[in-house]
Amino acid sequence: MDGLSAKQRAHLRGLGHALKPLLHVGKEGVTPEATAALAEALSTRELLKVRVLESAPEAARESAHSLADHVAGVHVIHVVGRNALLYRAHPERPAIRLPQPRKRA
Repeated sequence: MDGLSAKQRAHLRGLGHALKPLLHVGKEGVTPEATAALAEALSTRELLKVRVLESAPEAARESAHSLADHVAGVHVIHVVGRNALLYRAHPERPAIRLPQPRKRA
């Protein structure tokens, strides 16, 4: 899919459940400012919840994938309603330890 196994995605969904949205996409949609804010937020945390407001021109799924396309290394983990969960591993000091996928014999 996009580099993460189903087990890893499920683990991240569990961690992201209690998060509050830190980034809001409004009536302007996915702007360069929104992508810059996402990149900055992901420099201090690895997992981020994004809220797409009703006034946004795109649906939450399209907005989440658009944000992920504009910021390198971002994975869309989950989209429910108007909330999206995005993940990017910290390049030097990853804080979230993902479960390793099983190797097939």
